[in-house]
Amino acid sequence: MTDPHQDLRDAIRALCATFPPEYHRRIDEERGYPEEFVAALTKAGWLAALIPEEYGGSGLGLSEASVIMEEINRAGGNSGACHGQMYNMGTLLRHGSAAQKAEYLPKIAAGELRLQSMGVTEPTTGTDTTKIKTTAERHGDRYVINGQKVWISRIQHSDLMILLARTTPLAEVTKKSLGMSIFLVDLHAAIGNGLTVKPIRNMVNHETNELFFDNLEIPAENLIGEEGMGFRYILDGLNAERALIAAECIGDGLWFIDKVTAYAKEREVFGRPIGQNQGVQFPIAEAHIEVQAAGLMRDRACALFDANLPCGTEANMAKYLAAKASWEAANACLQFHGGFGFATEYDVERKFRETRLYQVAPISTNLILSHVAEHVLGLPRSF
Repeated sequence: MTDPHQDLRDAIRALCATFPPEYHRRIDEERGYPEEFVAALTKAGWLAALIPEEYGGSGLGLSEASVIMEEINRAGGNSGACHGQMYNMGTLLRHGSAAQKAEYLPKIAAGELRLQSMGVTEPTTGTDTTKIKTTAERHGDRYVINGQKVWISRIQHSDLMILLARTTPLAEVTKKSLGMSIFLVDLHAAIGNGLTVKPIRNMVNHETNELFFDNLEIPAENLIGEEGMGFRYILDGLNAERALIAAECIGDGLWFIDKVTAYAKEREVFGRPIGQNQGVQFPIAEAHIEVQAAGLMRDRACALFDANLPCGTEANMAKYLAAKASWEAANACLQFHGGFGFATEYDVERKFRETRLYQVAPISTNLILSHVAEHVLGLPRSF
């Protein structure tokens, strides 16, 4: 069987080849943003993959979007700089009004606007999303936002943000997943006018922030879909996010395996290549098997998403398998490079840090296990 996405892979690889390891290494060292790289992806139309052709996009599915993210990471880049535009698009595409899509999608496709941020997580609720405390109160033709968000990425390099806030108090809803709404926030208008952004420095060059809302006013027309139904809408974005993160981990895993396999063939100790030793071979082979298996689950999750079928379990399992596989591959790669694995010029330590994030975000491995235990196996809820 031939890869139906081979032409797409070849195109992404050709673009990524114009940004060598030195480029990504420099961006990481400077704690910078790969502006040139993201601009090149935008110009080539890859970040508009999910936007329908009628709005200037490519009209592709999540399956193709996942291949784009995978190949960026396999080439040594970090899709975390731009993946938000992919998974955030689902909420606007599936639940935005005709007027909203006509207003924003052509500009996003052309690169005039970036939709890179999604504001959901809060410091006191974490992944217990139904308990969020950020509120949006209707006052005439505007909503007034108050509250706090944390771990919100790429604010400084985005024009728009998807925001989840409570429009009906938790105590007044018949079901805890009701009463939350989705808004599209113009960041340029909001920052300094009710929205304060505080960057969080972290171990990865992953630009993320804490947000403070103090009577931020946004037009009522920026409400996406029906008021109170935002939690259901955001699930589309979260499922897409998990499938795309799985793809990125697969790309990372393949990068580590390519890197360590080549090194193990060349590096000689005690008069023979280290790759001749089963103690070296087996962890690499095991990581390769796990990456390939994760790829199959990613394919299934994306296929279900593209068919508008339930895919929450598959997206969760794909993310779990891929994150685990990439972490196993990262450990093998670092271990068998020895001291050189810690040298920045080999890029192993950078990619090692980047892929470690996905054991925790965007959903921790333990919560995925809880989901499968409860919703697939029918075991009692553990929390």
